[in-house]
Amino acid sequence: MRATRFRRTTAAVVSAVALGCVPAHVAAGASPAPPAATAGAPRATGEAGVRPVVLDGAVNVRDLGGYRTGTGREVRYGRVFRADALGKLTDADVAELSALHLRTVVDFRLADEVGRDGADRLPDGLTAVSRPVDDLGLSATVLGVIGSRDPVRQREVLGDGKAERLMRAVYRTFVTDADDRRQFAATLRDIADHERSPLLYHCTSGKDRTGWMSYLLLRALGVPSRTAERDYLLSNSFRAEADRKTREGLRQAGLMQDPDLLVPLQEVRGDYLAAALDQAERDYGGLYGYLTRGLGLDAPTLAKLRAHLLK
Repeated sequence: MRATRFRRTTAAVVSAVALGCVPAHVAAGASPAPPAATAGAPRATGEAGVRPVVLDGAVNVRDLGGYRTGTGREVRYGRVFRADALGKLTDADVAELSALHLRTVVDFRLADEVGRDGADRLPDGLTAVSRPVDDLGLSATVLGVIGSRDPVRQREVLGDGKAERLMRAVYRTFVTDADDRRQFAATLRDIADHERSPLLYHCTSGKDRTGWMSYLLLRALGVPSRTAERDYLLSNSFRAEADRKTREGLRQAGLMQDPDLLVPLQEVRGDYLAAALDQAERDYGGLYGYLTRGLGLDAPTLAKLRAHLLK
């Protein structure tokens, strides 16, 4: 019984640090105009125009609207939402999601993540779609190293820049792995189809798989790269307190002497995003080539995205 409880505890910890999806200033005139929050009181982010969806059971949920394109058009609010795992939502949280009138929820988590964290708690009547995106075994690696309770092994696996290298490798896989590309492409096609929206997509932490998906969408809409990067980095603000509590819990439980080894796994960083963009440059000549040849998105689909989401 004790061993079973220990495995459950470490698995729960991993679910808090494993994959969900660049310091830069937004180009002049590219920031969203300040609106009211989508649901509940706004979470403090310091970012004008960001509409959080404030929930008790998830911390990184927000509307992707409000950003301006290079030509001055604006991404519509209420069409696309990004999130972290939705398996711990309260009844009140589910009611908040109902108010968004979602039609589709796309889950990028792997089967073992869903098994650990639980299936999404969602309002009735919407379509839930599983589109697992590979994490190169990262969650299993983290689970094993935390469960070892061995500070030497933990530093050997995660210290001295190794955690950062693991993350960059995962981001490159978003570009190189054919299955991953199919999942991202299918989600972009769903967003372009107005019958499937409003649409929400998420992973475990809502930062890496979800962050890459959000960057792709904003760039496909014509949002400047610096603005899209800034949205990507906002996950650090939304997740900071929850991630700090996770590290402190690990320390108090005696699972890790140095839980700060996990910080590179918990954060999003500019060089992670840059690794994926560099791979897109190598394989497809840039982001547009990745969108069109890598993901197979044709000109009519990209035009439908812009027509559906821009005003």
